Amino acid sequence: MPEKMKYIIIVGDGMADLPVQSLGGKTPLMVARTPHMDFMAEQGEIGLVRTIPNGFNPGSEIANLSIFGYDPVRYYTGRGPLEAASLGVQLSDNDIAFRCNLVTLRFDRDNIVMEDFSAGHIKNEEATEIIRDLNKKIGTKGIQFFPGVSYRHLMVLKNGAAKYLNLEKLELTPPHDIIGKEITAFLPRIKDPIGALMTQSQGLLKDHPVNVAREEKGLLPANSIWLWGQGRSPRMITLKERFGMDGFVISAVHLIKGIGILAGLEVLEVPGITGYFDTNYDGKAQYALKGLREKDFVYVHVEAPDEAGHMGDLQLKINAIEAFDQKIVGAILKGMKDFDRYKILILPDHPTPLSVRTHTADPVPYLIYSNEARDRPGHGKTFDEVSAGLSGISFEKGFELIERFLNSCASC
Repeated sequence: MPEKMKYIIIVGDGMADLPVQSLGGKTPLMVARTPHMDFMAEQGEIGLVRTIPNGFNPGSEIANLSIFGYDPVRYYTGRGPLEAASLGVQLSDNDIAFRCNLVTLRFDRDNIVMEDFSAGHIKNEEATEIIRDLNKKIGTKGIQFFPGVSYRHLMVLKNGAAKYLNLEKLELTPPHDIIGKEITAFLPRIKDPIGALMTQSQGLLKDHPVNVAREEKGLLPANSIWLWGQGRSPRMITLKERFGMDGFVISAVHLIKGIGILAGLEVLEVPGITGYFDTNYDGKAQYALKGLREKDFVYVHVEAPDEAGHMGDLQLKINAIEAFDQKIVGAILKGMKDFDRYKILILPDHPTPLSVRTHTADPVPYLIYSNEARDRPGHGKTFDEVSAGLSGISFEKGFELIERFLNSCASC
């Protein structure tokens, strides 16, 4: 009996971009050295996929739901509950979960500016101490804070507090969308506990020992929380129920792990992964291959290109893309030779253009490669935005791409 097909999805977060003038109108993905992705693009199928439906904010939560095969129109309730699933926080039907960033605000006389949405990529130990102290000082039976990783945390309004919040009218902006901007216009416009909690946190964090120590080292302080991405727990059909597929998810980001858990996957915890440029690339690749020896599906997410996009750093983004190709894609492609039958899907979840330093809703390139394809069309010689567009293949509904990938595909 032939071996079962092995499937792996590899996401380079924010890898796509817009043409850059200093690159002669090319994108970072076009100039980066990506021999492994280019090889698979030449041998397999490439195209464009719209992971952000019209009318949705181009967040990673929306894009990755689409890649996992879930229509955001039907399944998206908010980013907070997706991260709650990863943290093991059980939500009742009336609980509302919020993403809680630790951020750095700059106070310029009468203006307050979002200086850094990640508080200088604060370390886990420092962030955990801050979140636990906030929970002790401003948390209540109805308002609870849960530590996550680095600047990414969770706040939950329990039953008693949730009834005072008009979820439909509450508009909260992701902090990475307003880097360098004055924050007043982005604060809640209705009377609710959210704006008060943000303001209250600033007073508590101003002289917090962690921030005092960070500033003495010349590091940015985590001088405020920023709440956003609110929602109630979604009800999602699992990949096992849809496709008969068991598998693993690998990511340093609680959001991605949470979606994977709700999709019925197990989390493979890889030592040393950070969601930043210093992540354990080799470990992610080796654990992915290990996961495929146990089950038939693995979803691997790499955050670094997105971080470079938010920073607006061209060389750093090129470096992150090259590391993704060499240390993740190349290592996995080499290891896949141990399996008789396999398929690989590679794509960004959304663009994070250097020029705007935040996410956009433009379609992204994808590639599907299989070692079984007999009639490969050779859609392009490189994996990038332009080659993908020239292929003539596109998916307007991003959540349908997984069906193309997991089901039979004559050209891939």
